[in-house]
Amino acid sequence: MKTTSKKLWMGICFTMTLALSAGSFVVGPETIHAASASKGDQIISTGSQFMGVRYEHGAPAGSTSSFDCSSFTQYVFAQNGIHLPRSSKQQSTVGTYVPRSQLRKGDLVFFYAPIHHVAIYMGDGKILHTFGQGGVTVTDLNSRWWSSHYTEARRVL
Repeated sequence: MKTTSKKLWMGICFTMTLALSAGSFVVGPETIHAASASKGDQIISTGSQFMGVRYEHGAPAGSTSSFDCSSFTQYVFAQNGIHLPRSSKQQSTVGTYVPRSQLRKGDLVFFYAPIHHVAIYMGDGKILHTFGQGGVTVTDLNSRWWSSHYTEARRVL
């Protein structure tokens, strides 16, 4: 009886060790990329809820009745637990630089030199941002005007 209990205990310990160590192999670059892609989808989903909300230069931070480009990105990211500075120029200093060829959903995309516009990369060459009469909208990053004014991108996810 004593030997059976000891074997049973050793079997349980061995099984638990295998189960726990197997979990440690799950987290790798692919898993981290999938997690940031998922967070990127959340960012885009949050921002898309404000389609058509009017643009107002200098819109107050935290307001959802109007946005300027950086109050929009600041608000959307804050709703997902990521705090950004207020201005597009300040936002361009956080996170890590991303080459245009490696953009992922949720990356911040900046325009002009000096920087004074920010958008959220949606994937498939599209950006979510606000400007002008249309307010919050989706635009083709590869269109002639936006492509020629692209400056850089940053990853904060």
